[in-house]
Amino acid sequence: MIVRIMGEGQVRLADGHFTELNRLDDELLAEVEKGDGPGFRRTLAALLTKVRELGDPLPDDALEPSELILPAADATLEEVRDMLSDDGLIPG
Repeated sequence: MIVRIMGEGQVRLADGHFTELNRLDDELLAEVEKGDGPGFRRTLAALLTKVRELGDPLPDDALEPSELILPAADATLEEVRDMLSDDGLIPG
């Protein structure tokens, strides 16, 4: 699966990593719903770090269709709230 981190680029992730990423996504969704700014910031950083650790970066000149788009590390709680659907950032 191809994942885009806004403002950074794309990575290829194996489907087997989604259970772990979904846990972080669920936490992020709960923090956004509660308006927990510090929790949101911490969990967004953890989610992006995990995607970077587990994924294989695509070359900068590659332009693959992204099946998942994650917010940039500096995204605000309000911006992420606008991105979220009922399923969170990572489709379950």
